[in-house]
Amino acid sequence: MLHIFKPGDTKTFRRSVRKEDCAAFDNGLVHPVYATFALARDAEWCCRLFVLEMKETDEEGIGTMISIQHVAPAVEGSQVYFIATVKEINGHEIICRFEARVGDKVIAFGEQGQKILKKEKLKKLFDPS
Repeated sequence: MLHIFKPGDTKTFRRSVRKEDCAAFDNGLVHPVYATFALARDAEWCCRLFVLEMKETDEEGIGTMISIQHVAPAVEGSQVYFIATVKEINGHEIICRFEARVGDKVIAFGEQGQKILKKEKLKKLFDPS
């Protein structure tokens, strides 16, 4: 694992809210707004941008946790701007804070964690036998 980031470093990501990002379950559309689970996926991606630069060729990242406070809606077509900030790096785990905004309005915030492990170790963890 490359130790190239420190607390306070940031990464950004933009998402245009698509129909498939809206709140829907097996019984259909609930609301035509950005679903919390889609927002969490995109927040994790923004935090993963650090991992993509930190992992070596024989390593991969794996999510360890996510907490999200979804405080305002974003309708389909909205441009959501994510910013992830390194909170801490403990051994092979990186913890980021994130915030999601539409314009000046915060729509969500939280924390996300990922570990960077050897691919061989992950393969053993995923082996069902």
